[in-house]
Order: sequence, then C-alpha cells, then structure tokens
Amino acid sequence: MVKFDKIDFEDWENFRKVKKQTISSAEYTMICKLHSKYYKHKYYKPCTCSPKKIIRWINDLNKIYNYGIE
Repeated sequence: MVKFDKIDFEDWENFRKVKKQTISSAEYTMICKLHSKYYKHKYYKPCTCSPKKIIRWINDLNKIYNYGIE
C-alpha cells in the first residue's frame, strides 16, 4: 500500500481543502508531479483540452491520501 510522505500529504491536504471547479497552473503541476512519483511513471502534463485524465489522477491521489502518511 502506497502512502504519501509527510510533505506531500500536507500539500495534498491543502489542495483538498479548497473546493472549486478549476485548478491553477501550480496545482496542475503538483498533481502531475505527485502522480508520476507515486504511480511510478515518467513525469508529463496531459493535454488540458480534456479533463478526464487529470480528474482520474486526482481520484488516484485521493486514494493514496486516504491511506494516510508513511
């Protein structure tokens, strides 16, 4: 079971606290970096023309967040 390290957990917790329909460029970059780190794939930014992938990545990261901190 994969868990966030302390810093990433706090960053994700802060991201989740803000309820809004859009994400900033910095948040988009954070999502991409965290997903590549914890799902062990090369870092890249999916096309923003369709939000399906980034929404899936957010859901994936929420699963890790729910497991807590290492």
